[in-house]
Amino acid sequence: MNVHDEKILLRKTAAARRENIHERMGSAAGELLAARFVEALTDRLAPGIVVSLYRAMRDEIDLEPLGDALAAYGVVAALPVMQRADAPLAFRSWRAGDAMNDAAFGVREPAGGKTVIPDILAIPLLAFDALGQRLGYGGGYYDRTLRSLRAEGDVLAVGVAYDEQETASVPVDDWDESLDMIVTDRRTIVLGA
Repeated sequence: MNVHDEKILLRKTAAARRENIHERMGSAAGELLAARFVEALTDRLAPGIVVSLYRAMRDEIDLEPLGDALAAYGVVAALPVMQRADAPLAFRSWRAGDAMNDAAFGVREPAGGKTVIPDILAIPLLAFDALGQRLGYGGGYYDRTLRSLRAEGDVLAVGVAYDEQETASVPVDDWDESLDMIVTDRRTIVLGA
């Protein structure tokens, strides 16, 4: 089986697993993850630092509690904005209550906001492994984005997930970008440490 087929198969099983976890955990997981994220990154959180979040869709772990926790540090919260199918994501500053637009794939994006460059990205996923590989939805948006941001400077890629989304091994293509850290509702994994 080639990598493409392995990813398709893993996406199906990982999506079903995440749905089951989400039904069981509910909003408690987002609160636990927020506390771990802040604890793990306290030394990096300061006024003006840009942290890219996402608006949870389907059964993704909810980052609303994280957004609330980060506000106390004076960080600039941002949300991703899709430009074109083959382009990296752009990011716009965002605060709870800001107007949102519907975008492709059921994603909600800021209707306004200043374009910013994130220092830290909280990245959703379907599955992750102990090596920091992540399986996304297959569009390559975060891989293109990380490649572009890493070419320009220092950015921290943090996968955020339910702990039970870990899998033994994520199949990897040449263009896949790995994570620097993974924060779940139960633990923090620092890669390369």
